Amino acid sequence: MRLISLTAIAVTAALPLFAHADAAEDAIEARHGYMKMLSINMGTLAGMAKGEIEYDEAAASTAGANIETLSNYTVPALFPEGTAEGEADDSDALPAIWENPEDFARKFADLGEAATGAGDAVMGGQENIGPALQKLGGACKACHDDYRKKD
Repeated sequence: MRLISLTAIAVTAALPLFAHADAAEDAIEARHGYMKMLSINMGTLAGMAKGEIEYDEAAASTAGANIETLSNYTVPALFPEGTAEGEADDSDALPAIWENPEDFARKFADLGEAATGAGDAVMGGQENIGPALQKLGGACKACHDDYRKKD
């Protein structure tokens, strides 16, 4: 009986650790999915801008609108403490995120500003994709330069 009680106490005491691990894993998985969605839509625009994909106004507008919608998500919430590279598996997030959270949040806000009107900006011809893509790419790069582990 005593062994069962001690086991129950040990398992109950460990539950917050498992819950924290699951929350960290969920956050990392969610931010990977978020970045993948951005990447897919940026890839569509980049392919059209380079002429690798035939310009399709509807597809370009959808990709731009998707990026705009994604930029409205509160992404910093997907970066809870303990999910930096070296602290959690499969994380490229640098500790600088938690050292400078205001700048990190501002860089995501900058992506939102760059993405505003992207769905409309890429309409009217292939030549309109480049300037919109440059703004979007610059916002992505600014965050990745400071807060993502280099490959």
